[in-house]
Amino acid sequence: MTLPAMVEIPAQGETRQLFILAHGVGANKENLAPLGHALHAAFPHACCLVVDGFEPFDGGFGGRQWFSLRGVTEDNRPQRVAAALPAFIEMIETLQQRYTVDAGHTVLVGFSQGTIMSLEAIKARDGIAGQVLGFSGRYASLPDHAPKHTAIHLLHGESDSVIPVSHARAACARLESLGAQVTLDTEQGTDHEISPLLLELAVQRLAESLK
Repeated sequence: MTLPAMVEIPAQGETRQLFILAHGVGANKENLAPLGHALHAAFPHACCLVVDGFEPFDGGFGGRQWFSLRGVTEDNRPQRVAAALPAFIEMIETLQQRYTVDAGHTVLVGFSQGTIMSLEAIKARDGIAGQVLGFSGRYASLPDHAPKHTAIHLLHGESDSVIPVSHARAACARLESLGAQVTLDTEQGTDHEISPLLLELAVQRLAESLK
């Protein structure tokens, strides 16, 4: 496939993990690059790739998107995500082959719409990545089965006005009820953003999981 534009932060020495970062709607790879650099600082043997959404943002401003939000509803969101998902999964597999990192050592890192794509990719293809870090996101529709080969770490601001924290709580509750490996960390007073505390918690979750 033709890969999207990306910011590449190479591993120091041997590449032990591959982090693939997907931004939110209307943003781009440069917006999420600071998160890539922060994760690389914590995991220097990880190659961090911050990728652009496949489509130009149809709300203007020169950003990108994974799927359109024009006229989006609870009923049609799953179909829009499903339409975008095959290319997203192909991108993950292509990057794994290019950087010779297997699925078990791949971490999907999403923010907002990027989290939706990451979570739904695992729902469609369990084990395509060993870990998911999902900031400020949700499922398009809650899963019916637990991923057996992927651990999911959800991080969310309690005051998120874009994607309410209730979505993260519902996702965590459903995954726990299904027997999945899942964690949820929230922060009071934090809106739709990756705060220093949420980043610190994400690094702690990964450090525990990547041992």
